[in-house]
Amino acid sequence: MIVIKGVAASPGIAIGKAYTVEPEEIVVSRVEIPPESVRQEVKRFKGAIDATFRDLDQTEAKVLKMLGKEHAKLIDTHRLILSDPLITKDVSRRIAEERVNAEFALSEALERINRAFEKIQDEFFRERRHDLFDVGKRLLSHLMKQEKKTLSGIRAPAILVARNLLPSDTLNLRESDVLGFVTDLGGKTSHTAILAQSMKIPAVVGLSDASHRIKTGDELILDGDQGLIIIHPSPEAVTKYQKARIDALKEEEALDALRGAPALTADGHKVKMMVNLDGIDELKTVAALKPDGIGLFRTEYLFLNRTSAPAEDEQTKAYLAAARAFDGLPLVIRTADIGGDRTAHLGLETSKNEQNPFLGLRGIRLFLRHSELLKTQFRAILRAAGSGKVKIMLPMVTTLREIQSARRVFQQAVQELSAEGTPVNKKVELGIMVEIPAAALTLDALLEEADFVSVGTNDLIQYLLAVDRVNEDVAHLYDPFHPAVLRVLREIVETAHKRGKTVTVCGEMASDPKAAGLLVGLGVDALSVSSRMFLRIKQIIRRMSLERTREAVQQAAAQADSDAVRRVLAALDS
Repeated sequence: MIVIKGVAASPGIAIGKAYTVEPEEIVVSRVEIPPESVRQEVKRFKGAIDATFRDLDQTEAKVLKMLGKEHAKLIDTHRLILSDPLITKDVSRRIAEERVNAEFALSEALERINRAFEKIQDEFFRERRHDLFDVGKRLLSHLMKQEKKTLSGIRAPAILVARNLLPSDTLNLRESDVLGFVTDLGGKTSHTAILAQSMKIPAVVGLSDASHRIKTGDELILDGDQGLIIIHPSPEAVTKYQKARIDALKEEEALDALRGAPALTADGHKVKMMVNLDGIDELKTVAALKPDGIGLFRTEYLFLNRTSAPAEDEQTKAYLAAARAFDGLPLVIRTADIGGDRTAHLGLETSKNEQNPFLGLRGIRLFLRHSELLKTQFRAILRAAGSGKVKIMLPMVTTLREIQSARRVFQQAVQELSAEGTPVNKKVELGIMVEIPAAALTLDALLEEADFVSVGTNDLIQYLLAVDRVNEDVAHLYDPFHPAVLRVLREIVETAHKRGKTVTVCGEMASDPKAAGLLVGLGVDALSVSSRMFLRIKQIIRRMSLERTREAVQQAAAQADSDAVRRVLAALDS
């Protein structure tokens, strides 16, 4: 029996035989094109683009029928990629200037864009490269006149094993007898993972070399909750997981019953349960959870796959849709946290020699350097604020001056809109993300200007422990239960509460079942959780005793290492 740990991409348990798919090898050779054939080669490339657009239209119709409007937005992302000048113009230019075949020019362009994606540390945005591969694969298949492989070889229920699955591959799984899938590559925020969750297909990704270790016909157990697979499981393991699968179905029914129920601890303490929103295509799914509001609306998606920043009207439309969907409930909109790794196509002047963009010009730093971006976003948010309980949050704050500067831009936006005759809610709250140790340690000063606090645990932990989360050599040192993390979180909560300000936690730690007791025991006012974990975290809160949890957290804060902290918190479940 072999157990391999990966990334939990889509929850659920699958038990069955493996069906291993060999990766499609697309070999592209460089071919010199004579001058008289260049125009025809460019025409051939444009024909492949047109054919790919037709593919996307067909796929969109399929997604609409299968999963609904919110997931059909994925095809808009693919259309944007297909329309990117780095593909539409640069490939044609390379064909003409270097006199090379379209396949080679395209593969070079795709590799250049991929290298830019690989520098991105944020998992959500790094995983968008699989959408690039998907579009590139479609284009190459048209240029090379290759038929797309199907999964027709699966003639009995099986667990699919592959090097990688692109979003378009995942959409075809429902038509095959696939119990679940495992891949060597991928992350939990990829569109492949998101589609698997929507289709309720258990999946584990990021398994490194599983496709080489597993042969078709091997018995497998796929645990999409824990992110692991078992090859050649023992009879005892099979029995255990069969029971776990039955229990999970019962648990899912129990979780569904919690939609709309208050997040009250067993001894009557109310915790606000909010949801993180990554784009308006998720509104229907998130609203169905009946949360207490949106604790973090990430607006970065509006700035992706384009050559200029989104216009005010486009932003207003997005913020209005969210405000109306959660009418009367808090909607915390974070100004875009983009940096040197995401500004290449926006026409912004940033240093080309920026070695570490995540410690460089990003978040509020970038938007204060280019204040027209900040004012445009403020104006758009203010225009939407009349339709809901909208708040604004600034990312990457380290100094009081940054908040004061942002407030001046905010007031300019208010004055401009008022002068134009646009009704403006002047009482929109302006809060900050505490995600840098400097902000945590000087929070008392920052709260002179900040109306509320939201803790971004992802970056806070990363910077506090000097650990790059995506560096596989040190990723194991990224530890939410490190005593330093616990003590800094406690300091943040105490400092904010002394000044009558609320604290929300919106990082991944808020969605971690093992951390729920820690955060509630520290006195956090609200949790902003991923939609996938929302009901499960609510269930944990409803089962806990606040008094007992506070005692455990006090004890945990006195421990010297994270293992001891975990043991203290684990005792809460006993």
